[in-house]
Amino acid sequence: MAAALNAGLRRALEDNEKVLLMGEDIGTLGGVFRITDGLLRDFGADRVIDTPLSESAIIGTAVGLAMRGYRTVCEMQFDGFVYPAFDQIVSQVAKLRKRSDGVFTMGLVIRLPFQGGIGAIEHHSESPEAYFAHTPGLRVVSCATPHDAYWMIQQAVACDDPIIFCEPKSRYWEKGAVDLEHAGIGLFDARVVRDGRDVTVVGFGSYVKTLLRAADAAALEGRSLEVIDLRSVSPLDMDTLVSSVRKTGRLLVVQEAPHTASIGATLVAELTRHCFYDLRAPGLIVSGYHVPYPISRHEEVYRPSVERILDGVDRLYEYDA
Repeated sequence: MAAALNAGLRRALEDNEKVLLMGEDIGTLGGVFRITDGLLRDFGADRVIDTPLSESAIIGTAVGLAMRGYRTVCEMQFDGFVYPAFDQIVSQVAKLRKRSDGVFTMGLVIRLPFQGGIGAIEHHSESPEAYFAHTPGLRVVSCATPHDAYWMIQQAVACDDPIIFCEPKSRYWEKGAVDLEHAGIGLFDARVVRDGRDVTVVGFGSYVKTLLRAADAAALEGRSLEVIDLRSVSPLDMDTLVSSVRKTGRLLVVQEAPHTASIGATLVAELTRHCFYDLRAPGLIVSGYHVPYPISRHEEVYRPSVERILDGVDRLYEYDA
C-alpha cells in the first residue's frame, strides 16, 4: 500500500504541475512511513516541501495555495498530530468554497495515517474520522487495499472539495494487485468485497481485512457474511448499503473508534430508517471502547478482533428465538 500511494502521488505530480506536496520530513526523509520516498529527488523542493513542525501553518499555507489554484497534498505525520490544525480545517478548509459562493475551490488533500495496530505511543494510533465527517464541506475517505490507495489518492487530488484521506497505517506493508489502467469505481462509492446472504458487515481502513477473516470463520459455522468496504465515510454510499441490508436483514458495523457519536452510530441509524421493515434484528456496532487509546501492550484488547466480530454476529441471531 505504501508503494501504491507513492506511485499515485507520483502520477498526480506528473499529470498536473500545480500539484504540490507539503509535510514534516516528507522530502529528504521520504516521510515517516516512506510514502513520499524519492519524490523530492524527482520533482524538486518547490513541489515536495519539507515544512516546519507546525500543522496549523501547513494547512494555513495550503489554504492560500488552493485559493490560487494549486492542489496541495498535506501530510499529517500521525493521526493525533492533526488537532493543532483542527481550527484551520473546520473554520477555513471546510467553509471557503461555500463562503465564496464557489469563487474559490479548495482542491486540498489532507493525508492522515490513522487507526492503531503498530504498537505506537500516545497520539499515534487514533481514529478521528468522525470529527471531520461531522463538518459540512469536508469529504472523508479511507483506502483499504493497494489498488484503492493508488487510485483514490489521485481521485482525491482531482476533487475540487477538500478531502481528509485516511490511510490505515497498519496496512502500509500489505501487498495486493493494482490495475494501473482502471480504477473500477468512484472515490465516494462503497464496494462489496465479499457476497453473502445472512449478515451485512461494514468496515473501512484496516478492518476490511479483519472482516474478511471473520467471514471465513463464520462460513465454517454455516453463516454467510456480506463484507462491505465503506471507502467513503462522508458522503456515504447509501444505495450500496441499503441494497445489502435489504438482502441480508442483519447489520454489523465494525470500527476502531469508540461508538459514541461515531460513523457506526450514523450507519446504524440511517440504515434502520431506510430498512426498518427488512431488518430481522437491530443493527449492532463492534468498536473500540470509550477510553483513550491504550498503551501498546493492551491495544489488541481494545481493537475489534475476529472473535469480537463473531460475537456480534451471534448477538444478531439472538433475535431469531
